[in-house]
Amino acid sequence: MTDLTVSREDVSLDLADRLLDGVRAEAESRGVAMGAAVVDLGGQVVAAMRMDGAQLVALPLAIDKAYTAVGCGLPSHLWAERSQPGGPDWGLNTTLGGRFVVFAGGMPITVEGRLVGGLGVSGAAADIDQACADAALAAAGLSTG
Repeated sequence: MTDLTVSREDVSLDLADRLLDGVRAEAESRGVAMGAAVVDLGGQVVAAMRMDGAQLVALPLAIDKAYTAVGCGLPSHLWAERSQPGGPDWGLNTTLGGRFVVFAGGMPITVEGRLVGGLGVSGAAADIDQACADAALAAAGLSTG
């Protein structure tokens, strides 16, 4: 039966919680309130948070940034230039019902070189969203690039 099924490794709830703790710590050190989410390989939410005072749109954007990162296996910001009018992937940001997010804050989660999920962070300027995502990955001992 092995030729009829495949196995996959997904991000654990423990790792998801550690990543959210890392986002929160970095956000608090910067004096900002964020939304953050971790999704599995299928783009389903494993864990999510919206810090007190975070914008209402922060969490939905964070979920979609995580979805974009895991769906493509690349940071969400790498699509910004490519999806502009005239770019090779023009209009990509309007696909999948608008779930594809092309600005910073979405990062693939890799463990021992294997993609296991996505992390999305939103609620401040794009560079701060990205810094919080990078800090969370680094605090968990994972690659940020």
